[in-house]
Amino acid sequence: MLPIITISREFGSGGHSIGEAVAKELGIPFYDGEIVNRVAMESGYAKELIEEQGEHTTAGNKWFDVTAASAMYFQSPQDEIFLAQRKVILDCAAKGPCVIVGRCSDYILKTEEIPSLHILIHADMEHRIARVLQRYGEIKDVDVKKRILKKDKQRRTYYRYYTDQRWGEYQNYDLSIDSGTLGEETSVHMICELAKSMAK
Repeated sequence: MLPIITISREFGSGGHSIGEAVAKELGIPFYDGEIVNRVAMESGYAKELIEEQGEHTTAGNKWFDVTAASAMYFQSPQDEIFLAQRKVILDCAAKGPCVIVGRCSDYILKTEEIPSLHILIHADMEHRIARVLQRYGEIKDVDVKKRILKKDKQRRTYYRYYTDQRWGEYQNYDLSIDSGTLGEETSVHMICELAKSMAK
């Protein structure tokens, strides 16, 4: 049987598109925005809030600034969203092979000892800037490179907070792919071939 595949990705590296193409090629479900919809239904939080806080944060986020004493009596909205996402991710995994993008899914499946294939998609800054401009267009008074670095920093902080591990370190993944060098088509092919070999 095909493994569950998680996709961790640097902002602008094309991880979403690659993950979606892998799922289509293998004929298995793809979960990214669908997770947001399900968490919104189950948690009662607005989709916009989940999209903003469900994978990103900053070190200065007030939701993370909870003392040990207050933590006994108060669960932050960020924590509630994380727990709701964790439940949805585990529900998706329980249904069988699929592709899940981000949201600490690699760590969540590992801690539950669910057999899975963990992929990291990264690229050099030149390719990432070009992809972001292609997808979102140029925004006035917005430095694309700074935006990319900020997104990565938020994901790194979020991942470290909930996993106590460093986001993006190769030790946490089965395969690390440079989508800037290899391109999307080759990246998809490599992941699919690895998944098929694991299924044998």
